[in-house]
Amino acid sequence: MNLAVIGTGYVGLVSAACFAELGHTVYGVDIDQAKIDKLKRGESPIYEPGLEEIIKRGLENGRLSFTTDSTEVLPKVQILFCAVATPSGEGHKADLRAVFSVAETVAKHIDHDLVFVNKSTVPVGTGKQCEEKIKEILKNRNMTIKIPVVSNPEFLREGMAVSDTLMPDRIVIGINGNTWAQEMMEELYRPITRVGKPILFMSRESAEIVKYASNSFLATKISFINMMSELAEKTGADIRDVAQGMGMDDRIGPRFLHAGIGYGGSCFPKDVKALLATAKEYDLDFSIIQATDQVNHRQRHRFFQKIIDTVPTGSTVAIWGLAFKPKTDDMRDAPSLDLIPMLLEKGYTVKAYDPAAMENAKKVLPEQIQFAGSPLEAAKEADVLVILTEWDEFRGVNLAETQKLMKGDLLFDGRNIYDPKEAQEAGFVYMGIGIS
Repeated sequence: MNLAVIGTGYVGLVSAACFAELGHTVYGVDIDQAKIDKLKRGESPIYEPGLEEIIKRGLENGRLSFTTDSTEVLPKVQILFCAVATPSGEGHKADLRAVFSVAETVAKHIDHDLVFVNKSTVPVGTGKQCEEKIKEILKNRNMTIKIPVVSNPEFLREGMAVSDTLMPDRIVIGINGNTWAQEMMEELYRPITRVGKPILFMSRESAEIVKYASNSFLATKISFINMMSELAEKTGADIRDVAQGMGMDDRIGPRFLHAGIGYGGSCFPKDVKALLATAKEYDLDFSIIQATDQVNHRQRHRFFQKIIDTVPTGSTVAIWGLAFKPKTDDMRDAPSLDLIPMLLEKGYTVKAYDPAAMENAKKVLPEQIQFAGSPLEAAKEADVLVILTEWDEFRGVNLAETQKLMKGDLLFDGRNIYDPKEAQEAGFVYMGIGIS
């Protein structure tokens, strides 16, 4: 099939490259000329394991191409994916201007039947609004073509986005009674469903809610175990044992029960707040989701305050990990964006290292930071070491060697990646999350 993907951010670029990998002909479209030029050279503008390889392969076999002109590719495609950004707007509502702009552009220039797919994360009712805008423009053009609007939310994990696209847990598609659109989506995803991955058809409104409900539920699970970590610290319990005991219950499961300094990134914080904004529109009490957001903020700042209260002003603080999670260079809502300015403002010296996010970090963090070329370089002569991101590279570091390079012996493990006994034997005074 011939597809267009409008927007080459995380979702759009991964989707475009993976659809080409599955045998479709895909046109990636973005208004950023510099980004398109880079993609045409086979260079990924984002750090995502495996992505650059399949971009290059798609370019080489001719199934993947990039352009800034959506009208150029519209005559060639059967399905168009809208994968533009929907950032938080006024009152934390999703800003849908880019989505509606894509819908209007399609309606103004299309000359044949087309399936319009919302891949962007959008609140319930957005598909209906897009369909109404498209119908109005087509009517004014005296066009009788079909442009059904479909919801096909993504469930990608940054750092695992390629495998999540090619081998998803499920494919959710919201279609309101259009048999032709359903057949087109079935054909599109046949390479994936042939290997047993489930495809779920439901109403468009249900599909739009699934994305927000999924992310908010996972965020709630994270905030729940982080809330329990406060009790563990007060009572002498170990939150790792608590999480293991809970997670072995099949009804609960072990995933997202890892205590730490809370969630960040481009999805959970934004989607939780957007769902709360939607609930407010419908006059609904979403107190559980509200508490999820509150606990997440408290957990992050509770950990930061412990550092401030323990470490003398003027000390040198080594930070390991700047991205919001490992295997990505994404700095959006990363804990480092809160902690580092706070430390600098209070007179601390900050030395930082991240395996992938250094360049992005330099764009958004204060200039006073000393960026190091390795974990050990960052730790050298530091009074305290703080772990903010659970990169595998940090798990394998020789703690005894690290401690000898430092002036001080404090280790604040914001992700509980080290065994406290092992850290103490290496000479550290260890402080984790939910571990007294």
